[in-house]
Parts: sequence; C-alpha cells; structure tokens
Amino acid sequence: MHDDLLLLDSIRLNFSQASLHLMNISIGFIMFGVALGIKWESFKDIFLNPRQVLVGLGSQFLVLPAVTFLAVWLLGGFITPSVAFGMLLVASCPGGNISNFISSVAKANVELSVSLTALGTMLAVFFTPLNFAFWGGLYSTTSPLLRPIHINPFEMFQTVVILLGIPVIAGIFFSQKLPHITRKIQKPIQQISLVIFGAFVILAFRNNYEYFIEYGLNIYHRAPYTYPGTYGYMFLGFWPQPTRQTHHFYRNRHTEFRTGAGFAFNQKFSHRS
Repeated sequence: MHDDLLLLDSIRLNFSQASLHLMNISIGFIMFGVALGIKWESFKDIFLNPRQVLVGLGSQFLVLPAVTFLAVWLLGGFITPSVAFGMLLVASCPGGNISNFISSVAKANVELSVSLTALGTMLAVFFTPLNFAFWGGLYSTTSPLLRPIHINPFEMFQTVVILLGIPVIAGIFFSQKLPHITRKIQKPIQQISLVIFGAFVILAFRNNYEYFIEYGLNIYHRAPYTYPGTYGYMFLGFWPQPTRQTHHFYRNRHTEFRTGAGFAFNQKFSHRS
C-alpha cells in the first residue's frame, strides 16, 4: 500500500484556471438558489444564540486538525509523507459553499451552514496557516513539504463577498420582494443546481480518467482489505454517511471541509509550491 501511494506523488490533476472560474460562477448560481429559502430572522436567532456557531468553528479549526494528526500518526507506517501532509492541509481548510447546497437539499439548517461557511472562511486567514504549520511541524520538521502558507486577506474577503455574500443577499431579497415567482422557480433552480454539481463531478473524472484507471483502481482493490481505516478516512468526506435531520449540524460541518474551499486552498498552495 505504501509503495502504491508513492506513485501518487507524480500526479498533477488536470483542472485549468478557466474551469475554476466556471466553477465559481456555478457556485454563485447555486448559492442564489439556496438563498431563496433563507429568512433574515434565522440569522438573527443564530447570532443571538452563538453556541452552535462556536461549537462548529471550534470543531473545525481545533478538533478536526487534532483528530487528523492522530490518524496520520497512527497510520504513519502505511501512508507516505505527501498523503499525510495532504490530510493535514485539508483538515486545516475552511468549509466550502457546496455544503450549503447539500444542507438545503437535505432540509437542514441552511442559515447555520451559511454562517459557518462565511465565518470559517474569514478565520481561515489566521487558522489555516497556523494549523498546518503546527500539526505539520509535529509530524515532521524536516520535510520539504512543510512550507509556509500565505493567504491574502483581501482575496479571502473578496471570495466571501463574491461567492457567498452577493448571491445570498440577492436570493433573500428576491424571495422577499417576489415571493410568488420564488415559489415557482425555487424547485427548478434546485434541480438545475444538482445537474451543475453532477456535471462538475463527471467533468473532473473525465479530465483525470487515466489516473483513476492507472492508480485509483490499484489502491481501491488493496485498501478496503488491507487498511480499511485509511480508505474510510480518505473517502468518507466524499461519501458521507446518511444521518437523521437532528444531526444536520454535524453533517454540515463534515461535508463542508471536504468541498469547495478545500479545493481552492489546494489550488493556491500548489501554485505557490
């Protein structure tokens, strides 16, 4: 298994800057559709009772990196340094916008999900470099993979405003001013959003099909029988276990850190490397 994972170090996924821009535009449209079902009053309730927000942010920026480091340490003899640092980097990233859409489809607490995404992304300017440096340093202080992460606060603020703020505000105002039209278009927009999300998954698979065939299947056949813990950890975020609506808060957090923002941070990090 260790030798199989070493092969992954030479892989560079095919995802162009143009595709990233198209994905951002699509996320803006998806968030507009999500916001059609949001009310301002719900945000007021959340911030008057911030316990859930504090628990969510603490879990994401404190508990998750610590648990990931524990997993990396326990699996140290089975995984490569690049996989270990990759796990730590993903665990250090904030939540993504797609989780808000998934929360909407699941009839979960969308307002809480949006609040955590916005606050988490802003706090990531400080916490993502700190967590990666701290936990990565505990794993290995000599590895060339342990490099400083620099996040531009203005770019981060711009990302929150463009991909989250503007679509959400526009969607809420649209639903308040045109409630009859909203009721007619809300379901079709949700269906279109599902198609867009599925199309990006298919496109990403198609553009990297040879890697999945050459490397993925080999690891797939070995991992479930040899190291089920590693396999489960690596893929659990992409295939979340179904839970009851009463557990939607934890489902939101679990799904978020695996989606859009994590990819965006990996893109920025790879460009700087």
